[in-house]
Amino acid sequence: MMRILILGGIGEAVKLARRLAPFHAVTYSLAGKGRAPDLPCAVRVGGFGGGDGLAAFLRDNRIELLIDATHPYAAQISRNAAQAAQAASVPLWAYRRPPWRPQPGDDWRSVADWTEMMAALREFKRPFFTIGLEPLRQAAMISPEQYWLVRCLAVEPPVSPRLTVLSATGPFSLEQESALLQDYQIDVLVAKNSGGAAVEAKLAAARQQGIPVVLLERPALPAADREFAEIERLAVELTDFLSV
Repeated sequence: MMRILILGGIGEAVKLARRLAPFHAVTYSLAGKGRAPDLPCAVRVGGFGGGDGLAAFLRDNRIELLIDATHPYAAQISRNAAQAAQAASVPLWAYRRPPWRPQPGDDWRSVADWTEMMAALREFKRPFFTIGLEPLRQAAMISPEQYWLVRCLAVEPPVSPRLTVLSATGPFSLEQESALLQDYQIDVLVAKNSGGAAVEAKLAAARQQGIPVVLLERPALPAADREFAEIERLAVELTDFLSV
């Protein structure tokens, strides 16, 4: 049995762990920002202490393959994985989830960072943020003409009369997303180009209602020894790799 460490955090990573666990000594690692999945393998929650700490974990646990199946925006974890794999001389495979592509009727505006995002939002009054905790940290920037709706895993939202926090975890249906946009009179959706089907309904809802979408561009990720756009292909290639 091969000793495999999966750096997870997305649905495809959980699916991969379930597929590999009966045949390999799999450890599934979660950074700690979500619920730990119920898996038939070892589950580790929490950080490693950067690239050096991850390298030590790889050596101490005699890991033979490191799989980076983290969120496309978890760039620091991916950088730590590349550093650790090189330091510990462990092969690094990566699942890189394909981004969403615009469809007919979409009005997408791409931004590279928070500054560009704020500039793109000047013409709107009721933005709906689905990009994590950053809007809460920037609540002081809300203009008198705007009212922000933020959906995230916040515990203690900042006190602001011009901001509402929805502490909720998806996936959400198209009907739910459509109702939310209408109920809060949203005129622009702010999202990351995460890809995948789990949270795509918000884009469909915005498309149906003619609401523009401000999309935060993906960060650059380090190269891996092998990269896959399909989680099933990674599993198949691993089987072939072990049979050589």
